[in-house]
Amino acid sequence: MTRQIRAVALISGGLDSMLAARLIQEQGVQVEGLNFYTGFCVEGHTHAIRRQERERPKRNNALWVAEQLGIPLHIVDVVEDYKDVVINPRHGYGQNMNPCLDCKGFMVARAREWMEANGFDFIITGEVIGQRPKSQLRRSMPIVARESGAGDRLLRPLCAQLLEPTLPEREGWVDRERLLDWSGRSRKPQMRLAERFGFRDYAQPAGGCCFLTDPSYSRKLKDLWAARGERRYELDDIMLLKVGRHLRPRNHFKLIIAREEGENRFLEGYRRCFTHLEPVSHAGPLCLLDGSADEDDLTLAARLVARFSRGRESPSVTVAVADAGGGGRRELSVSPMPADQVPRRWYIT
Repeated sequence: MTRQIRAVALISGGLDSMLAARLIQEQGVQVEGLNFYTGFCVEGHTHAIRRQERERPKRNNALWVAEQLGIPLHIVDVVEDYKDVVINPRHGYGQNMNPCLDCKGFMVARAREWMEANGFDFIITGEVIGQRPKSQLRRSMPIVARESGAGDRLLRPLCAQLLEPTLPEREGWVDRERLLDWSGRSRKPQMRLAERFGFRDYAQPAGGCCFLTDPSYSRKLKDLWAARGERRYELDDIMLLKVGRHLRPRNHFKLIIAREEGENRFLEGYRRCFTHLEPVSHAGPLCLLDGSADEDDLTLAARLVARFSRGRESPSVTVAVADAGGGGRRELSVSPMPADQVPRRWYIT
């Protein structure tokens, strides 16, 4: 009897990886999924916090994809190991702070390690030639295969007919003629194939799944590194960059001001880590102060918090200021800062 051929598929939660895995499943190959958690994932965080996201289904799209495919999904935490990819990308960044080529190589390398440790035969990704400007170019695809160590055990079913045959094709584990020859940025072929497979309610095909591709988030990360004088971060740092208004009125501190009740509740969890301010005479946002601040700085911060409170039109707002952990609590009576006195350069957006 011949041995069952097994493949591991990188499952991002998007449509491409779902289609790639299904194409290989159709050829009788046993497929299991891998999903890597870096801390920069878009889904499953702001969806659960912000009111404007409330109508969106609160699901992990990678788990949903695995359910549609009927395959196990192995979710691997790579937060610590991924730091070097973000901080020191060998191939540089994309348009924002996205190290896409290094990221793809990192994930395929991790998939190769998992494949070898678990007795699988090859790796599947949902890449399409020309779909992404950095990691999915014809010239960059061999770089990923080579630097990850996956070599020709890396199969890209959606564009395989435009590439050199891989080991799974040469060995007859999959039929090359049943693979595809897609290229370019159009998503219409994916949508047609999804309809044929009966896939509906999938994640937006062109939607980004990583905050590092977002211009606003990238500016906040750059600001964080500039303020610290070094390129480093912890998981809490990058989670906080996803939430609230970020203002830097002075070089030595910034404010993270909640925009709505969901963000207020999220920032509550960081009271022990930061000096924090909140209006007590009027309804208003919780604010974390990141950095060092003297009394003059705290007065300025209180005026800005009052600016975003329900008392913004009042002559005076009382703002409570507490040290990290809740100690040293006192109250400041301040006049809310008028909007036209808040320079645009203070906003980190």
